[in-house]
Amino acid sequence: MITLQPVGIAYNERVNIQDDNWGIVDSKIVIDRTIPEEALAGIEHFSHLEIIYYFHKVKEEKIELGARHPRNNLELPKVGIFAQRGKNRPNRLGLTTVRLLKREGRELYVQRLDCLNETPILDIKPVMEEFLPTESIKQPAWTRDIMERYWE
Repeated sequence: MITLQPVGIAYNERVNIQDDNWGIVDSKIVIDRTIPEEALAGIEHFSHLEIIYYFHKVKEEKIELGARHPRNNLELPKVGIFAQRGKNRPNRLGLTTVRLLKREGRELYVQRLDCLNETPILDIKPVMEEFLPTESIKQPAWTRDIMERYWE
């Protein structure tokens, strides 16, 4: 069995689950007191971070293991849970690239973290160009349709 302990908690104004308008959300990530502040040393030299978090509001009975229509929209193709970024995943893990605005001690201020208030943060990694894809990204057209208002 795997046991994970949150490294911090994200705080923001978003308390209800919504699919869109995440671009206006600013969050503060407060690092847990059990982790030394020096774990953040130098992080302010990065413009972007990858945040891995736990969808803590997803109930066990809502977890999807197979295929479904993204956003439960029957007009979209039925695709496997691993071919979409829905929250009802087997391990309820989210991953988002955020812009780091500033660091103040144990607190990170970020933009575009698409999680709810009081979401447990499981890990934080700096974004480095060398880890980004060097080739063009390929994705089906339906993903562009559902993402149209996501970052507004």
